[in-house]
Amino acid sequence: MEGVALAGDRTCDVAIIGGGITGLSAALHLARAGVEACVLEAGIPAWGASGRNGGFCCVGATWLDPEALLNQFGHEEVGRFFRQQREGTELVCQIAQEEGIDLDAQGDGEIEVAHRPNRWRSLEAAYEFFSDIAGYPCQLWSPKELTERAYHSPEAHGALHVGVGFGLNPMKYSRGLAIALQRQPVAVYAHSPVQRWETDGRGHRLHTPGGTLRAQRVIIATNGYTEDPLHPAMSGRLLPVVSNIITTRPLTAAELAAQGWKTETPIYDTRNLLFYFRLLKDGRFLLGTRGGTRGTPQEADRYRQWMGRRLGTMFPAWRDVEISHYWSGLLCGSRALVPHVGQLADDPTLFYALAYHGNGVATATWSGRAIAHLLIGKISETDLATPFRQPLRRFPLPYLRPWYLRGMFSLYSLQDAW
Repeated sequence: MEGVALAGDRTCDVAIIGGGITGLSAALHLARAGVEACVLEAGIPAWGASGRNGGFCCVGATWLDPEALLNQFGHEEVGRFFRQQREGTELVCQIAQEEGIDLDAQGDGEIEVAHRPNRWRSLEAAYEFFSDIAGYPCQLWSPKELTERAYHSPEAHGALHVGVGFGLNPMKYSRGLAIALQRQPVAVYAHSPVQRWETDGRGHRLHTPGGTLRAQRVIIATNGYTEDPLHPAMSGRLLPVVSNIITTRPLTAAELAAQGWKTETPIYDTRNLLFYFRLLKDGRFLLGTRGGTRGTPQEADRYRQWMGRRLGTMFPAWRDVEISHYWSGLLCGSRALVPHVGQLADDPTLFYALAYHGNGVATATWSGRAIAHLLIGKISETDLATPFRQPLRRFPLPYLRPWYLRGMFSLYSLQDAW
């Protein structure tokens, strides 16, 4: 799905910058409401994090821990925040059914594993939070139960199963959204990065290498690929973070049995710099982690080799299994450590939805619908849980963001070792 670039001048009601899950979901829901929209994508649809993530359709689009969330927003709004994220997982299934998208859906919910015995208490706290505040079905598994139900590992000391979400093929889902838009009066332009943005009395004029798009309203849906010069409202406000993924060759039944592997449910561990992993439909094993601040080929090669070694220590039976693929991409954080969905206070024609903190498949789908419904007046901002409505604040001395990230990674690495 290479797509075509914008050529010449065009006018539409709503311009959407970003052809990932957020932008495609927003375009789909605008089209269903009879609103003319055009999508401008710098690469091809789903080129960024939307198509190359780990395929966790789940909740948790924040880096605030439960205690911080409750202290800042209160029980009622935090509960609403997690109910709306759960709606995101359900919306993914609904769109897939309505549009005939084959998701390669797998598993039931997600599993958080204690990577050290002393992390069991954090699982107990998470159980109380998800069951009491979020209202999710949850189960705590002892180390023995984890072995019986999922797998065994020297870095698995009990688990929390949360019965919300599932695994999917993110590229199939994201491309499926783009294909669904071909049946709607929506133009999706590939290879059309916004290089210059002008605003005047007639609206917004977005300049790309091949043409210009004039629109009355604009939605920014660029997440971790937002460049500071795009618009002053975005400059210095987002933190791109590299996430890395490896996959093995397809594992045999004997190899799976050697590690006691019994589940297709997505799994992550209790580290701050967490590992996330799952068995794919074709028998390959996927392992991902955060890390890297430079994005260079040399850094990528170091991470590929290091992750291969870590696969062997976490899953000793697979120590010598071939790594068939490696890739990386950018997720997006914000200073408030929560996702942001809203309308610019000093320009009511500008909307945005971004910063999913590495858990965007479901929340981006929901946020795309939410921003479309906000734009057409179907909902108001107060219909969004308070965490979604936080101001998108600039980082102090934004040019130091890579150093903030390096400091955070160093601190987290120390904490994760104990």
